[in-house]
Amino acid sequence: MTLQVKPVTLCDASALIALINQSDANHQRCVDILPQLLAPLLTTWSCFTEAMYLLGRYGGWSAQQELWGYVADQILLLHQNNVEEQERMRSLMEQYRDIPMDLADASLVATAETLNQRRIFTLDRDFHIYRFRGNQSFEVVP
Repeated sequence: MTLQVKPVTLCDASALIALINQSDANHQRCVDILPQLLAPLLTTWSCFTEAMYLLGRYGGWSAQQELWGYVADQILLLHQNNVEEQERMRSLMEQYRDIPMDLADASLVATAETLNQRRIFTLDRDFHIYRFRGNQSFEVVP
């Protein structure tokens, strides 16, 4: 199923962490590209959970609170994967099991296919390997 939606920029946990964690090697690069991205950023609950966990380890509650602020300010929207997307996630994880593909990445690819959005804000190199709808590459930023 493909929905017609307002263009957004899909966002992976790696980019969220780099935006908030000032000691991340990619922090400035992500901050610099942010104004050029289609707003709002959209992530999945799987990616949000991963980012929350890692920000808690790196920066504690203050870093997690900043991520919650992105949601409160509607800079970041949270996508709930539906049943069809969940089935697609399982299929993707099987297809890319040799990489392997984690749940968060699978959730973003399934969301991208549903929403017809190929642009992903991520530092994860695997998105150069994953294919959108089986044969198209993702537009990876930065």
